[in-house]
Amino acid sequence: MYNDNPTLVGLTKIIDESKQGEALTGVEPLEANGKSFYIESYGCQMNFSDSEIVASILAEEGFSATRNMEEANLILINTCSIREKAEDTVRRRLRIFDKLKEQKPEMLVGVLGCMAERLKAKFLDEEKLVDIVVGPDAYRDLPKLISGAEDGQKGVNVLLSREETYADISPLRLDSNGVSGFISIMRGCDNMCSFCVVPFTRGRERSRNPFTIVAEAQDLFDRGYREVTLLGQNVDSFKWTNPETEAVTIFAQLLEMVAQVDPLLRVRFSTSHPKDITDDVLYTMAKYKNICKYIHLPVQSGNSRILELMNRTYDREWYKNKVDRIYEIIPDCAISSDVITGFCTETEEEHQDTLSMIEYTQYSMSYMFFYSERPGTLAARKYEDDVPLEVKKRRLNEVIRLQNQISHNLNAKDVGKVFEVLIEGDSKKSDQDFKGRNSQNKQLVFPKKKGLKPGDYCKVKVKTSTSATLIGEIVEG
Repeated sequence: MYNDNPTLVGLTKIIDESKQGEALTGVEPLEANGKSFYIESYGCQMNFSDSEIVASILAEEGFSATRNMEEANLILINTCSIREKAEDTVRRRLRIFDKLKEQKPEMLVGVLGCMAERLKAKFLDEEKLVDIVVGPDAYRDLPKLISGAEDGQKGVNVLLSREETYADISPLRLDSNGVSGFISIMRGCDNMCSFCVVPFTRGRERSRNPFTIVAEAQDLFDRGYREVTLLGQNVDSFKWTNPETEAVTIFAQLLEMVAQVDPLLRVRFSTSHPKDITDDVLYTMAKYKNICKYIHLPVQSGNSRILELMNRTYDREWYKNKVDRIYEIIPDCAISSDVITGFCTETEEEHQDTLSMIEYTQYSMSYMFFYSERPGTLAARKYEDDVPLEVKKRRLNEVIRLQNQISHNLNAKDVGKVFEVLIEGDSKKSDQDFKGRNSQNKQLVFPKKKGLKPGDYCKVKVKTSTSATLIGEIVEG
């Protein structure tokens, strides 16, 4: 689940004009050593989660957080390599940070995450814009690298690990709404989709000890959180073997363990690879009311030939059968997706297959992009990126128009229905309204009612809708 906008972590918030100057909530007190850090995070929810781990490591070293980059002693940018646009944005930000360094030479700048892993020492040797380069598995090394950089030694650690899960680090929940939190349950990916850099930037798949995951969920609940999202590149392939008993825990079992923390704790998860989501997972979702009825199930393309080129390991009919099975076991489930247009050699007829797949599945929403060739991937090595950019963009616009229409129609069908909603905070547009989501991950906006606060559940009757939002009012019962 990808976001082109940066998230400022350490005082995290999405860059949004409607939120400029917004007071921070949920910032945990830090014992400062006179130094402060500022982090921007790009890309997926996993990067957001990683930035909270980094913030915790820095807090242990006595760094405090700041929203003002000019005040920071240390600026870190947590990067994403999944699209060229994200990398271009990072380079623009680094040039801005470089100008700050001209005024404040003692300031350190570091690149974290997937782009650091992919480009490694190039940032230090060629672009000369940063002091520290740290890959996703080397965040524990940050204090040593910072110390070296303070002494003038530029540092890099991009070693990938087969063991690192950061299971023993309690993420620092900075600028949280105090209601929803992320829990990283695994790292890396063993799927070798031909368009994707993740296996190269995040390494092989490894799962956390499930008991540490449950403990983290319990801790969040005890601190007032009422929703957790279990994160991984492919959560359904979660598999942990107890070294003492050889007992194996799979994702369906983990999901049940977290759901049993408390009935008031909602459980979500992302992302699912279609090949790995099992009936056991679906039946577990159906069994527990507090497991949200929402699955992010990326299709990428609706055409079997393109899916084979993408190395997605399923074809069009197989995916449709999986969708049918989801709706059979969980009739009220919402499904969302990722869609790529203009993959190598894609024809107009194959593009039409993608449109028809969107129609068939009736996605509640989708993350939609045109194909962006990533260096080092199988597609970059084997296939020619031969679909003209204007064709890619035109096809993307057709996908967006169709998805918006489907989202609008699905939301219109919800008018008159009553949903249980977890209140997350004030609406973006008015502090007189609350916002929250239902089990299907749809956002609802509704007037406040005395006595209710973020973290409370309420019943909301939908009065009207847009393609993105349900608008309603609180009702009794």
